[in-house]
Amino acid sequence: MATVFLIFVIFLVLAAIVLYNRLVRDRNQVRAGWSDIDVQLMRRYDLVPQLVEAVKAYAGYEKAILTTVTELRARSAAATQLSDKAAIEDEMQVGLHHLMVLAEDYPDLKASENFLALQEDLTEIEDYLQYSRRFYNGAVRILNTRIESFPHLLIAKFFGFRKAEFFAASGTDVRSAPEIELS
Repeated sequence: MATVFLIFVIFLVLAAIVLYNRLVRDRNQVRAGWSDIDVQLMRRYDLVPQLVEAVKAYAGYEKAILTTVTELRARSAAATQLSDKAAIEDEMQVGLHHLMVLAEDYPDLKASENFLALQEDLTEIEDYLQYSRRFYNGAVRILNTRIESFPHLLIAKFFGFRKAEFFAASGTDVRSAPEIELS
């Protein structure tokens, strides 16, 4: 009888270890996904001043859009909550789209090699950012499902695992990719 009980206890301990390790792996996937998003946001963050300067050289009187994009860049850097950062980044995407649309009105700007290179970089960053968001949100979905599912929820509660927050588009305007023409 004692042997059966000992085997049962060993089985429970091993099962708890396996469940705990899955939760740790999933949490680390979420962290890695956020890191990928953060890298792309920093790349976009670093590109914004160059874009603003390139457009400003040709369209200096379009100060409202330039100011908005610059302010959003600063707000994004200061944001600490994921939901705030996601909302600001959605606004940033719209602002950058407006900046690209503005460039359409200036043929010399559209023909500028520097501006075209910046435009290509922005398109690449937006593509990587979209991929990174999908990866992150997939990792969040897996972690949150485990935290809410039996028997993982027992281990998750005991060790203090918390649900992660999705990085989601907040507005209907940002649910589609910006249209950037590479002429």
